[in-house]
Amino acid sequence: MGVSELEESSLLLDEKLLQFMDQLELLEEKRATLNSLIEQGWFSMSKARYSMGNKQVSALQYASEIEPLVHVHTRTLDSGDLGFCTERLSQSKESGKDVTSVEDIGPQEEGVRRRNKPKKNIKEKEANDKASGEKASEVIPEKQIDQNPQQDPLKWFGILVPQSLKQAQSSFKQVIELSAEIATLQTAVLNTRQELKNNMKDKHILQEKTSAALLDKVSD
Repeated sequence: MGVSELEESSLLLDEKLLQFMDQLELLEEKRATLNSLIEQGWFSMSKARYSMGNKQVSALQYASEIEPLVHVHTRTLDSGDLGFCTERLSQSKESGKDVTSVEDIGPQEEGVRRRNKPKKNIKEKEANDKASGEKASEVIPEKQIDQNPQQDPLKWFGILVPQSLKQAQSSFKQVIELSAEIATLQTAVLNTRQELKNNMKDKHILQEKTSAALLDKVSD
């Protein structure tokens, strides 16, 4: 029984060791890709600053209110390890806000057209003017509040930005996604390393028990 348990422990230790080596190899590849993407991003950023000017690509162009477009969440995987995942917020809210503002403005234009009809008297015109003025005062604050949607940060630097700046944004987007994968993989590597140490201790204990049992048989 002792020999079979020792063999099972050795096989389990070999499997964990192979898994640990595979995880380390994959982690090294992802880290190399991450470093390459960071270098490409900064190189593209420097090209954009060279073409547009240092003052045109700096912190001075940042928006007054900045909200994150990507959130990082943690979750527990099926294996029990802690995983990291990214969630990129869609920009559909911006289009929805534009639609509501257009719908609010529509009736105002109809009211303006109706008051130009010759059949209406001066009092009706004044009433329509007051009503349209009240509606305009209600709509303007809403537009001011909704003017800070989560938009593409490239718009901070102008409408027609160079291709190098778009390439820099694409590289850094991939960096964010890859960073979450590397964090998840690094957590798995640490857990596998701890399991490998525990299996080594168990194997040493079994070896001591097996050797002690053999010595007892020889002495008998």
